[in-house]
Amino acid sequence: MAATTRTARGRAASNKSRSGTPLLWLAFAALVVVLDQFFKIVIVRSFDYGESRPVTGFFNLVLVYNKGAAFSFLADAGGWQRWFFTGLGLAVGAFIVWLLFRHAGQRLFSLAVSLVLGGAIGNVIDRIVYGHVVDFLDFHLRGYHWPAFNVADCAITVGAVLLIVDEFRRVRRH
Repeated sequence: MAATTRTARGRAASNKSRSGTPLLWLAFAALVVVLDQFFKIVIVRSFDYGESRPVTGFFNLVLVYNKGAAFSFLADAGGWQRWFFTGLGLAVGAFIVWLLFRHAGQRLFSLAVSLVLGGAIGNVIDRIVYGHVVDFLDFHLRGYHWPAFNVADCAITVGAVLLIVDEFRRVRRH
């Protein structure tokens, strides 16, 4: 029995080292945070609030603030939402770190939750430092503007899509 346990542990360790470690995925999440914060700092230093600069016929750079969550949900709630969304982001971040340590060998899953983690932490930093999230990517078509967003929001969205793809692949295998 002891030999079987050692062999199983050896295989698990071998799979983990081939497929990635939690530290690799945490480093990837940190890269997302750095990129997100870099672009936000550039925009905050280069734009006045509400200023918009056209880049293409369907895309502008703009400086706007979001005190709420996605699509400005609860933006006018009176201030408590800042700390609620900060706490929620930190709780989700802690849960994702736990998931990464449990499932680091699952590449697509780990990539997906690393993107979500990096995006969540990027927006938490904004809430702590500025009291709101800095948004600057503004897509529009025929007079309709999608709500402005940022690199962190992109990472969260792509991560969520990859989680769905990962789940579909897992279901199809079984």
